[in-house]
Amino acid sequence: MLSLTLEDFMVELNDGSIKNVGPANKSATVKMFDVESAEAREFGDKRVKLVFEDDDGSEVQVSLFPEDVRKLADDIDTLEEDSPVFD
Repeated sequence: MLSLTLEDFMVELNDGSIKNVGPANKSATVKMFDVESAEAREFGDKRVKLVFEDDDGSEVQVSLFPEDVRKLADDIDTLEEDSPVFD
């Protein structure tokens, strides 16, 4: 399941084209539950792309610098040691 929340978001749809309307202060929150597959792969020369897909075919891609990936890996290691989630 993919949940998408858009804030202060307004676009104009005209002849199949989408155009930004209003100020550029838009923000979004994306949440994906029931992930069916997750993978990490190279993205350009300096980033890692994490790709998540659910069984409905919705996909979320996140590009991170290596130091952010290492921090995330450390967080997961800590959870494995301390959290009952991995029991």
